[in-house]
Amino acid sequence: MFTSSTRDIPEPSDVPRHVAIIMDGNGRWAKQRMLPRVAGHRRGVEAVRAIILACIERDIEFLTLFAFSSENWRRPADEVSILMDLFLRALEQEVAKLHANGIRFKVVGDTSLFGPRIRELIVAGEAQTAANTRLTLTVAANYGGRWDIAQAARRYFAAHPEAAREDSELRPEELEPYLAMAYAPEPDLFIRTGGEQRISNFLLWQLAYTELLFTEMLWPDFDAVALNSAIDWYRQRERRFGRTSEQLQADGARVTTRPA
Repeated sequence: MFTSSTRDIPEPSDVPRHVAIIMDGNGRWAKQRMLPRVAGHRRGVEAVRAIILACIERDIEFLTLFAFSSENWRRPADEVSILMDLFLRALEQEVAKLHANGIRFKVVGDTSLFGPRIRELIVAGEAQTAANTRLTLTVAANYGGRWDIAQAARRYFAAHPEAAREDSELRPEELEPYLAMAYAPEPDLFIRTGGEQRISNFLLWQLAYTELLFTEMLWPDFDAVALNSAIDWYRQRERRFGRTSEQLQADGARVTTRPA
């Protein structure tokens, strides 16, 4: 369930409960090997399978993958078409496997722009896996953080028209249940592959106190060993949530000694 790290302090853990990933670098991976970009995207799907398994083995409860942003429609039309075809095929071929492994499947984003077959498969996949508890895999597709906040506000005011009065105050906790990922805790660890150091309109609200890791590794090369390295890095972080190191020490929380 969604809890805000700006209001409540999460329980510390050596393993992140929720990992969110921007899977960047498929095209460059293919280019380095003088392959068409589609080869990189296909290899990226294989990396997804490996990371899902690695998360299960490490008792990570939530994995959120940024598959297609609301800005990715700006890419060349042939690449967008390839990505849509890969998404369709993944929905057709992978959801049953997810279900067999006890994985709950969710999609967040404005799915209205996808073709009817993709929308049907999303609805069916979410319904089929709704009761699974081993891991919640969320795919962010045609998703943008600004869209998420805007749609949450629209839904909130539709449910609470009295809140539109000039003298009414909208508190963050009132908006939180209407965010697209209100069913999940905020990410503990964010990973972006491919060398870029930005969050690209991904989970703007939810990443407020997430630990951000940027790696040069291209997504098709990201594997269980790389995930282990990311978790090791996460364990060295001092998660203060607005407090001082001295307060953490007094409370007996884990405090990392960093080089000067």
